[in-house]
Amino acid sequence: MTRPGGPATDADALGAALVDTVRRTGAGVGALFLLTPDERILCLDVMCGVPSGFADPWSRVPVTAPAPVADAVTRERLVWVGSHEELARSYPRSAVALPFPLALAAAPVTGIRRWGSLLLMWPSGHADRMTRREQGHVATSCRRLARLLDEAAESGHPYTCGDRPRVLPVEAGHRATQPPLAAADFAERLPGGSCALDLEGRFSFITSGGAELLGRSVEQLLGTRPWQSLPWLDDPVYEDRYRAAVLSRRPVSFTGCRPPDGWLDFHLYPDASGMSVRIVPTGATPTDAPAPPAPRAASAPTRPGHLYQLLHLAAALTEVVGVQDVVDLVADQVMPAFGAQGLVLSAAEAGQLRITGHRGYPAAVIERLDGLPLETGFTPAGQALATGIPSFFADPSEMARIYPEAPRVSGKQAWAFLPLIVSGRPVGCCVLTYERPHAFSAEERAVMTSLAGLIAQALDRARLYDTKHQLAHGLQQALLPHRLPDIDGLDVAARYLPATRGMDIGGDFYDLIPLGRTAAAAVIGDVQGHNVAAAALMGQIRTAVHAHASPGARPDEVLFKTNQLLIDLDPGLFSSCLYANIDLERGLVCLANAGHPPPLLCRPGRRAHPLAVPAGPLLGVVPGATYPVTEIPLVRGMTLVLYTDGLVETPGTDIEVSIDRLADSLARAGGDDLDRVVEALVRQAPAGRQRTDDIALLVLRRPAGPQRE
Repeated sequence: MTRPGGPATDADALGAALVDTVRRTGAGVGALFLLTPDERILCLDVMCGVPSGFADPWSRVPVTAPAPVADAVTRERLVWVGSHEELARSYPRSAVALPFPLALAAAPVTGIRRWGSLLLMWPSGHADRMTRREQGHVATSCRRLARLLDEAAESGHPYTCGDRPRVLPVEAGHRATQPPLAAADFAERLPGGSCALDLEGRFSFITSGGAELLGRSVEQLLGTRPWQSLPWLDDPVYEDRYRAAVLSRRPVSFTGCRPPDGWLDFHLYPDASGMSVRIVPTGATPTDAPAPPAPRAASAPTRPGHLYQLLHLAAALTEVVGVQDVVDLVADQVMPAFGAQGLVLSAAEAGQLRITGHRGYPAAVIERLDGLPLETGFTPAGQALATGIPSFFADPSEMARIYPEAPRVSGKQAWAFLPLIVSGRPVGCCVLTYERPHAFSAEERAVMTSLAGLIAQALDRARLYDTKHQLAHGLQQALLPHRLPDIDGLDVAARYLPATRGMDIGGDFYDLIPLGRTAAAAVIGDVQGHNVAAAALMGQIRTAVHAHASPGARPDEVLFKTNQLLIDLDPGLFSSCLYANIDLERGLVCLANAGHPPPLLCRPGRRAHPLAVPAGPLLGVVPGATYPVTEIPLVRGMTLVLYTDGLVETPGTDIEVSIDRLADSLARAGGDDLDRVVEALVRQAPAGRQRTDDIALLVLRRPAGPQRE
């Protein structure tokens, strides 16, 4: 790719590739999302087929979000959603913001690195499945986009996402040129009125008959949106019909009343370039029609897009887990939704406002604002928390009249102070700020105030979760071994990864127990559940195994006695466990298995494979259970891998297939550094938005060289 124009040329090439993809696939909407440098956020860079405002809920999408574009990147595969019903089942948050019949596909854009994802949307009427031709076009387009991004990166000028998404037109193919006056004359001769709207909803053409029916002159209407220039159309219901036509690409009709009693029928006919509208008198007032809305004052109307956006953000706030999740969501989705450039999110702790997250502020300012008393008079936060009423300041002069020092410290030009209150109790304060003066409309104030209540509930839940998590995590860390003992003649490496969803704690454990100078016991297990009870039982099992493991004790005896202890304790939970007795002097490994996944074995010069170890019942289930013993020779250079099921379980994939893949990864890892082997194996953990199970991994190897003295 040539770069005579630098980044602008890259943007033009990407935009052209996207538009070409939309044409070839027959999609109505196309969008390219690019990963930010830290690969945490998907940023909407360019789109076509819809107005820019339609994309506000998706301008920044965390890669962990339950959204098709995020899944396409994390799972590295095409995501197809064939209907709105399927969208509601699989991605309810996206369905709330897109309440229209449609089908969509999201595909990863990957070259020398992961770049992002391509999103295509088809209007209603598309088949439930993609055709092979469409799949081929999507795959080809992703490779083309990736190649353009690769070339930009290799030239030393990597392409980055802009501050705002670019919106490109999609030409509807070649059309024979006709004299403009002839077309206008044709429309003027039709009864009633006709007009055209562009994709942004603005009048681009209107006949004199149409202007007369609407009660305005042609000059007053051209370039305006109907719901802005015609107060009686300033109702979310009417704009919603327009949005439905744009996204579904299907004709839509509705009836509106021009005061005092002029009822009109509107027939909308959309395509990729805009919309044609026929306006005709209805002749009579529909019996089920609502009363015409009264003209509104100068305050901004509540747009359906903003309502959908509020619902989208509300759904997102119900899914956050910890305090950092709340901060990230507000920063990545709430700030862009209102065009804010700064954020300070504070939590009420011990009579102070402690800043839990911020964006767009230097460290010195945050240090000055952190720890203010709840009743502070330095900023409006204290008054907002005391009264529960938000405060809005459109420019520094407004704030300086009441809080003279605050504008100088903040350095911003407009502020929205939103108190976070739960059941009359102050939880914190959310402050959105702007780099330029900003007049807050009545709609913005209403939406921000509503959203503040949802943020307060989410922050309160998140703080409770974090407190429980810290307690549980501390318990678990205390129960796992802080370091593994040194065993002469045996190299060992281990890793524990907590789940990233839920309590972030589980019952997976591992241990290495010295049994004299030339022997050791390697243990790994998985207690049912992901909570404090599971962690506590894990500690009891580790203690029991330690008590029963001794020189000369057979693996089946250790598991038998441990099982009996769990039966006697009756904790209501069970556990898997794999116990390996390693005898370095005799060169022998004896294993017993209580319902645990098979270990992996890799001998020098041979293929790594799962080792068949017959399993007995899980611990704590069957009184008096017995456990078969498996013996294998311990040769020099041999590697034995013990792991828990979190490393291999993937929904929809046979666990044996996953274990075979892990064995292949072990064979490829090789090398003398066991820590690198562990890293390679951990990278094979199932990809996805969040890890729902914890992982324990214990790797043992007898060095290939002579035994150390």
